[in-house]
Amino acid sequence: MTAIAGLVDDTGRVWIGGDSAGVAGYSRVIRADAKVFTNGPYLMGFAGSFRVAQLLRYAFEAPVPPDEPGRLDAFMVRTFIDAARDCLTAGGVNEKRYEVEEISSAFLVGVRGRLFCIEGDYQVGLPAKGYEAVGCGDDLARGSLFTSSRLTWHPRARIRRALEAASAFSAGVAPPYVIKSVAP
Repeated sequence: MTAIAGLVDDTGRVWIGGDSAGVAGYSRVIRADAKVFTNGPYLMGFAGSFRVAQLLRYAFEAPVPPDEPGRLDAFMVRTFIDAARDCLTAGGVNEKRYEVEEISSAFLVGVRGRLFCIEGDYQVGLPAKGYEAVGCGDDLARGSLFTSSRLTWHPRARIRRALEAASAFSAGVAPPYVIKSVAP
């Protein structure tokens, strides 16, 4: 349970923010290990298993993304995902359902001025509006990002308000919030 919100600003800087709730059933703890972190040139924010995040943060040998923007989508689908999948399989967090590998997480990745959404079946989504959210508070955060896209707020303020909206209406989302950015 969580809310992770991300956006790309007018300069190409990618912003991702997340809450600090760790939820299991009716229990919630505030975690000190942040859901938003960097690994090489990648900014990541995850929703779901903390083990997945730990592997992506500390065990994943992130491949170097191409400099040419036209090659980034294919790189993410093939090279990045293959490397992430190998890392997560070695870490024991892949599950097989109906002969399809899955993880119990979704995460946002910011790199080279682009925001990608990685789903549990390893599909790579590219949000058309330049913002996205994952986790149990995703619709609440996404709605806030939609509304604030018409305002002149700083990207950090947009992310913070999206997380506050998710916290206000979802029991699985709680401050403090961690918000980071990465240059294109």
